[in-house]
Amino acid sequence: MTVKILIGDVREQLRTLAADSVHCCVTSPPYWGLRDYGVDGQIGLEASPAEFIEVMVGVFEEVRRVLRPDGTCWINMGDSYATGSGTVGRAPGGGDQGERFIRRGMVNTQPNRKKLEGFKPKDLCMMPHRLAIALQDAGWWVRQDIVWSKPNPMPESVRDRCTKSHEYIFLLTKSEKYFYDAKAIREPVTASTVSRLAQDIENQAGSTRVPGKTNGPMKAVSRGVGSGHGTDAADRGRGRVSARDTFKRKDSKRAAAIPGQTVGTHRPDREDSIPDGFRNKRSVWTMATHSFAEAHFATFPPELPENCIRAGCPPGGVVLDPFFGAGTTGLVADRLQRDCIGIELNPAYAEIARKRIQAESTLFAEIEVAA
Repeated sequence: MTVKILIGDVREQLRTLAADSVHCCVTSPPYWGLRDYGVDGQIGLEASPAEFIEVMVGVFEEVRRVLRPDGTCWINMGDSYATGSGTVGRAPGGGDQGERFIRRGMVNTQPNRKKLEGFKPKDLCMMPHRLAIALQDAGWWVRQDIVWSKPNPMPESVRDRCTKSHEYIFLLTKSEKYFYDAKAIREPVTASTVSRLAQDIENQAGSTRVPGKTNGPMKAVSRGVGSGHGTDAADRGRGRVSARDTFKRKDSKRAAAIPGQTVGTHRPDREDSIPDGFRNKRSVWTMATHSFAEAHFATFPPELPENCIRAGCPPGGVVLDPFFGAGTTGLVADRLQRDCIGIELNPAYAEIARKRIQAESTLFAEIEVAA
């Protein structure tokens, strides 16, 4: 597989890529007002959130151009606070050991700004959602907001709010229909679900429905795991019967009596869960943050791009990361046998990424660096 690293301004480098050439974009853009990369042309130090959002919309307009019609775009974005005067953390080369804390919003980070128009002091700027709404207005489909829950968040000394332990990942698409492999990231059902569905559902009394509902009491719903309604006992608890097969006979009987009403507490026609002990992945992803000694503090855990790439990029496809940083997306793409194109403004980061991928790649990736 090939990992190509382009060094330069993301807006200029994206223009060099062919239209409709990328299957999937996975990236974590600079967070507004939180870091000084020490490189001319950097994004993230705009004077206001509105200016930052305008720049980001322009960047992702180019991303949309190079994305295939069935492509997906996954954006990890953190937030900022409207604070008083302060300093911006320096990236590697600046020697600021406090960068890790600045990244998590633990100190004042807005560059010498006493008042931010449109915000009150201490306001949460809501930057991830402002970006998602702006991209939606620009024509993107915003398909989901995923919560990245961090079991090991950076400690904070605040006394008037909770410690921040999550960020957001937005799934955007270029078209209404797109490539998405739900099975590739499915997760095991919980033990409580296995126990619930191992019951004799046919003989359950069930619970009373909302007044006005006349299609019987609510019972445990088989989603391909555990007991099946009217199925052979040998198949119960073994996940052999799909949700469609489980319900199709009873659905056909009840549909005539209650038009549009389906049996159970879920819509079996939507295949919300997958048989054989697995379910559709939930929208809260619990992943511990990872450290990488040579890289800057913005490195996200490999599990994050792995989920995005497995679900949003077909085998052998091309992954794009326009804010390459330490190269985590490229490293994971190579492991999953996808090609990758990374764009990085800072040559020092590009070299860190190259060495990291070369050292950690299990497939001996072909790495190309171009200025």
